[in-house]
Amino acid sequence: MTTLSMAPAQAPTLRANLPAAKGRAGFAGALRSEFTKISSLRSTMATLVGTMVVTIGLSTLVAWGVSSQLRSQLDHPTGTQPFDPSTFDAVQSSMFGLIFGQLVIAVIGAMVVTGEYGNGMIRTSLTAQPRRMVTLVAKFGVFTAVALVTGLISSFSSYFIGQRFYSGVGLNVGLGDPNVLRAVIGGGLMLAVAGLLAFGLGLILRHTAGAITSAVGVLFVSVILFQFIPSNWGQHIERWVPFFAGTAIWSRTVQDPSQMWSAWGEFGVFAGYAALAIAIGTFLFKKRDA
Repeated sequence: MTTLSMAPAQAPTLRANLPAAKGRAGFAGALRSEFTKISSLRSTMATLVGTMVVTIGLSTLVAWGVSSQLRSQLDHPTGTQPFDPSTFDAVQSSMFGLIFGQLVIAVIGAMVVTGEYGNGMIRTSLTAQPRRMVTLVAKFGVFTAVALVTGLISSFSSYFIGQRFYSGVGLNVGLGDPNVLRAVIGGGLMLAVAGLLAFGLGLILRHTAGAITSAVGVLFVSVILFQFIPSNWGQHIERWVPFFAGTAIWSRTVQDPSQMWSAWGEFGVFAGYAALAIAIGTFLFKKRDA
């Protein structure tokens, strides 16, 4: 009885200690919230670091191995077809790790969305910010920025390390050479878009394993299936295969102009897959219950 009788008297005091209401939650608050979610999760930060380690590490190993082999061929030419330096792409070779970096950043893209569905936090997020599109745009914006920074660090680091190896055999190229800067920046863009593809698939499936598996299927299994297509069909389909479209942007030259568009044209195809996944996911995000 004593506790019950004191409650009404204490209520005004408790209410007086609460901060004054400042209106509904805005976009800036949603951005801060999404950035806090990404930066405070050890798994996400570890995977971001893992993306850079895998990309830069594998690129370094490949550049070291290729440069050693090229040095041997240049010093002791053998075979009926001597090495032709004009056909060697020192930029793409120095960033070979980007191929596998896609896998790691796809995991992050999926987890950014599906993690909240897995632990039920999506309900809390939508309660704090009932305007769903504000939440989604903030989540998209923060992840895009993080993925782009991660991709650019990975691509530029791989490029500079690779050129140190290739300078020993006189095959290094500078950022001022034709198409080099585009290729290096394109490598970072490709990694970011690979992550956004998984982001969109996460919105559609709302399941981490399903989204990651689907992203791997789009990025890599499609290449395997392409090998079984008749060659006369492949000439028209290759430009639409996500792996080839994404790889074109970080190559100095288009491998087969008769089957591929320009580097930026192919990148547009690659980005189109991510945009389609995000568009479908956004529609479902607005229509489905949390």
